[in-house]
Formats: sequence, structure tokens, C-alpha cells
Amino acid sequence: MKFRNVAIPQHKKLSGIPDLSKEAKARLKWFDYYYSNGQNARKTCIHFDISPQTFYRWKRRYRPDKLETLEARSHVAKHLRQPTWSPEMSNAVLKLREDNPRWGKEKLASLLHEQGYTISNSMVGRILKSLRDRGVLREPVFNPISARKKVRKRPYAIRKPKEYQICNPGDLIQVDTMDVRPLPGIVLKHFTAHDVVSKWNVLSVYTSATATNASEFLNLMTKRMPFLIRAIQVDGGPEFESIFEEKCRQDGIRLFSLPPRSPKLNGAVERAHRTHAEEFYEITDSDFALPTLRKALLEWEMRYNTVRPHQSLDYLTPSKFLALSNQEKEGVKCH
Repeated sequence: MKFRNVAIPQHKKLSGIPDLSKEAKARLKWFDYYYSNGQNARKTCIHFDISPQTFYRWKRRYRPDKLETLEARSHVAKHLRQPTWSPEMSNAVLKLREDNPRWGKEKLASLLHEQGYTISNSMVGRILKSLRDRGVLREPVFNPISARKKVRKRPYAIRKPKEYQICNPGDLIQVDTMDVRPLPGIVLKHFTAHDVVSKWNVLSVYTSATATNASEFLNLMTKRMPFLIRAIQVDGGPEFESIFEEKCRQDGIRLFSLPPRSPKLNGAVERAHRTHAEEFYEITDSDFALPTLRKALLEWEMRYNTVRPHQSLDYLTPSKFLALSNQEKEGVKCH
């Protein structure tokens, strides 16, 4: 208590007390509280919510007759590393970097070795940093050559609303295309329509992915899906615009368009593509002429929907799942 009654008030009366920072004044309050409460360090730490290590570190530093000891010390190294390169070497690095603004320290060091300089990669890096810090080296302005494609407003398609629920077959059909390259120089466009709930698929193949072909595929979907199609989800491909989009509007089918660079949101149909590639295209015996290929693909579609067990349906086929779902309408799980 003697320290509190004598030493601290004397400092408060001195005219030469330095201006303390906010942090130093806060630390001074620690010690005011500490000496006025029986020098109880534990109580002080709890009161100010500080760790004992912090309190004792400042207590060792604190001098009542020199309040500047409560200020934070500079962490700058006392002995800074001095440059070991010559002005000639610095100029050589500067010239090379200005001539080759995208080259890193490794390439620059290799060129300097050819010029007869003995210099390491790390030293070139330090020289570059020094030149930048001094404002001598100015990096080139970034000028991207590929502009971000502007997303056009669709006349009918929208993003799928978060509140849209997928409970029954037909609530959401994911549609996408896949390149099929059976022979050198031949590229076919495979279309898949995948029902998210029942896993029912409709498949077809064309020579190109155009809006006209996509519209024709939509006709196949409505004929071969054994339920009403309420909504379709597609990516931003041009084949799903114009004629296709207008036909969805005319048929009263909601059309959801994915945001750019987000194929994972159509993950179900992407996974179906893999199945069709592995279990049909890679093992089919076909000359890949369009008529014969479409016939074989239709047979595979029927097998996929009526014979192939699906793990995601507890090893039911889509057709059996639909038969059971028609019998049990209660307790339907929505997505």
C-alpha cells in the first residue's frame, strides 16, 4: 500500500510525465489496481482478462519513475542485413527485369550467370524487392486479354429458386450434353435427360448440339418420360436457348438455368453421363452410324430404366421405384 500512496501519486503530480499511448495507459491501470488490492496478481489478471504471462512480463519491465516502460517496444531488428550487391549488379537486374517484366528471379539469375555475374536466386529476389521498395522498379499494369463473358438475360429461363421443392418424379429433370468421339474425326453429341427423383433417363444422340436438336430432344422427353415434366434444369449452353427455351414456355415447363461455371449443380446428370459412357458407348458393338446407334441407344435406355438396379434407389430400377411411389404417396422426401 505504501507504493500506491507514495510512488504513484508523486508521478501524477510531476509536470514532465510523457504522453502515453492508449495501450500504455491501459497497462498503467493494471498496476494501479494491482497495488491497491494487496498486490494480488491473480485478481488483477481476472479483473482485466489478461494472462499471468502477460502481466508478469510487463511487471518486470514496469518502472514507476519511468512510465515509458509501459510502451510497446519496436520489433524491428537492431542489426539489419546490409546489401551485399554492387550498384552495377543492381542495374543489371533492373535492366533484365524491365526487358522481361514477367520473368522471375530464377530466369534472371540464369541470364546474369551468362553475363559473368556470381549471384544466387535469393540475391536476385532481394535486389528486386529493394528496387520495388525504392520505387525504381515499376511492375507492368495487368491487362487481361480474356474478358469475362457478359451473361445475357434469358427471356424465360431463370435460376432455380431456393424455395423450389423437388418431391415427385418430374419435379426436376436435369438435361445436359456429352461429346462422343467413337472414331478419329467423328464427334457426336449425346443428350441425357435425368429425373432427379426416380433416376429415369431419356437418351438420344445427334451430329451437333443445336437449339433445333435440343427442341427435338424435348419432344422425346415428353413422350418417353412416364410422368409429367414440371421443370427442366440446364447449363448456359446455346443449344438450350432460342427454340428450346420458347418450346419450354409454350409447353408450360419451368426452365432453370445454372449460373456460369457451376456444373456441380447438375451433378446427377453428369454422373449419368459417366454411366452411359462406361456401360454403353465403351462396350457397344456399333458402326456408329446415326440410325443404328440411336436404335442401340434406345435399347440401352430401356435396359437402364427397367433392368439395371440403381444403388441410389436401394437397388430398385427406376420403373419399380415409380410403381412403388405410385402406391405410397405418403412420406415423400423432398430435395
